[in-house]
Amino acid sequence: MLALMAIIVAGSCSRTIKRVDPGTSTDLSGRWNDTDSRVTAESMIEQMFGNAWSVAFEQQHRKKPVIVVGLINNKSHEHINTETFIKDLEKAIIKNGSIRLVQAGEKREELRRERAGQREFASPETAKKWGRELGADFMLQGVVNSITDSYKNDQTVMYQIDLELSNIETNEIVWMGDHKIKKMIRN
Repeated sequence: MLALMAIIVAGSCSRTIKRVDPGTSTDLSGRWNDTDSRVTAESMIEQMFGNAWSVAFEQQHRKKPVIVVGLINNKSHEHINTETFIKDLEKAIIKNGSIRLVQAGEKREELRRERAGQREFASPETAKKWGRELGADFMLQGVVNSITDSYKNDQTVMYQIDLELSNIETNEIVWMGDHKIKKMIRN
């Protein structure tokens, strides 16, 4: 009898795990998730390139604009890994193909350390030269905000993601866009 009870208890505590396609939209908690990040990034980049600033830049300079993605601040009510959102933005920029993207922050510094190491350890023919970095023309920055409302067992969460593209030389804001996601959660 004791063995049977142990089997029943163990069976009721088991958990099943199923692998799903990473492109599948899932929303178990109502919180910000991978689908929100990907869809928002694609929407924002589409908005950014449907705008006159890039055409004007290309006509004036006869080259594709170069962008660096700066900080995306999370001011929402929950923990959001903005690094994954930044990666989704960068992937959408590269996929679009209308502009060039350069590394930012720590990754740029790592590339510089590698170049410095090559100076000492690589053959002169293969060592990469200093002063050849592609300078960014624009920086993309933004913020993730959220508003929650709840009553009894119902809750709504609205995320608003605002991005700004600034000319690095002049500080002029050349584009602003936003994307909103609203979720209704019933407990």
